[in-house]
Amino acid sequence: MANLFATKSLTKLLSESSDEHNSLKRTLGRWNLVSLGIGAIIGAGIFVLTGQAAANYSGPAVVLSFMVAAIACAFAGLCYAEFASMIPIAGSAYTYAYATLGEFIAWIIGWDLILEYLFGASTVAVGWSGYVVSFLKDWGVTVPQAISSAPFAYDTATGQWSSTGAIVNFPAVFIILVMTALLVTGIKESANFNNVIVFVKVVVILLFIAFGISYVVPENWHPFIPENQGEFGHFGWSGVFRAAGVIFFAYVGFDAVSTAAQEAKNPQKDMPWAILGSLAVCTVIYVLVGLVMTGIVSYPKLNDAAPVAVAVNTAGEGMNWLRTPIKIGAIAGLSSVVLVMLMGQPRIFFAMSRDGLLPASFSKVHPKYQTPYVTTIISGSVAALVAGLFPINILGELVSIGTLLAFVIVCGGILVLRYKRPDINRPFKTPLFPVLPILGILSSLGVMATLPGDTWLRLIIWMVLGIVIYFAYGRKHSKVSNQPAE
Repeated sequence: MANLFATKSLTKLLSESSDEHNSLKRTLGRWNLVSLGIGAIIGAGIFVLTGQAAANYSGPAVVLSFMVAAIACAFAGLCYAEFASMIPIAGSAYTYAYATLGEFIAWIIGWDLILEYLFGASTVAVGWSGYVVSFLKDWGVTVPQAISSAPFAYDTATGQWSSTGAIVNFPAVFIILVMTALLVTGIKESANFNNVIVFVKVVVILLFIAFGISYVVPENWHPFIPENQGEFGHFGWSGVFRAAGVIFFAYVGFDAVSTAAQEAKNPQKDMPWAILGSLAVCTVIYVLVGLVMTGIVSYPKLNDAAPVAVAVNTAGEGMNWLRTPIKIGAIAGLSSVVLVMLMGQPRIFFAMSRDGLLPASFSKVHPKYQTPYVTTIISGSVAALVAGLFPINILGELVSIGTLLAFVIVCGGILVLRYKRPDINRPFKTPLFPVLPILGILSSLGVMATLPGDTWLRLIIWMVLGIVIYFAYGRKHSKVSNQPAE
């Protein structure tokens, strides 16, 4: 039983990261890492969820909801930054847990991260499909619903599954396969491509903010916090917090920066800067977009799958020229999120395989491109299958709960390691210890508590499956548990 909680020494972890044989290539600079973070964060949240949260829960105070969600993410982000500077190797929260909480907890978090990265890529790919279909329709090209929708639908109110009559969501499958091929060819090439599309979507968003300000009607901001309608979460201050839980998905992805630590040129200095910098930049952008959007359009009218487009249409002829750029920006934005999510998952599998918890083939590095090509292809294939078959609502909830569980474990790991190993060199330290890690745990658990019971049930089923695989394979092949004590 003791072997279940065997930890991997930091000395061993760091020696593996510096091993030139069968290692990943360090090619990412600070701005590449910041761009990866922004690429992962700005996507479905700003282009879809902002309007829905304002219309249903918080009104113009959605900007406060973004701040609340950002603060909760910042607690976890500070803990990620400490770990990433201290243990700059592939694996993210999985590796951090292995060094602090033991092998079994590391397996749990590694298995859980599949929900965030692999299912996250699938979720965003479904959103990408919707924008592409809409964009093509503007140009007279109609994509049949049979090949642009999931064959299964899920009613969150009744908990019932149904058939839609569609065959597969082909555009969602297509974008995942394209990004998978790009990631196999090299992390530097993928990062450069990501830099371009991040630039495109940020420029489009800034254009919306800059030109949209002149169309703001201040009366639309009153009341800023609409009066509560008699139930928790339906406007009022409770609505602000409920909206924060809903738009939490808008921040999912900043932690993906930590999965690229082993490919960063100067991870000790650049990883904290990239994690916290990308989170700060995106928070400012979200708040500005929320202000302009609710200023142009009365918040009840924003309950739409494309609220930014609704705002542009409401502004009239003066902003009609932005309609096409907005959709291009959304497509570019969602593309970069798919790319970064698909970049994260293979590196988790890579780290787990090198520890013996997954088959050795999972840690193969391409002889030419120096990328974890086997796990990249596997992750892309599974993500494509999921994106092609399942609806976005069921996937989004799984991504959120998986991410929040990762946040809880990372914050807990900082608490444990500070007390167990105070001697370790920490290039970056989480401030106000132990208050901030504790707040990180509590805030993540609080947001998890707002998610539906069905989502919790799926998480439990997923974890039980992971535990079975661990005891059937991982524990028997673990290099840490099965080696003599040093």
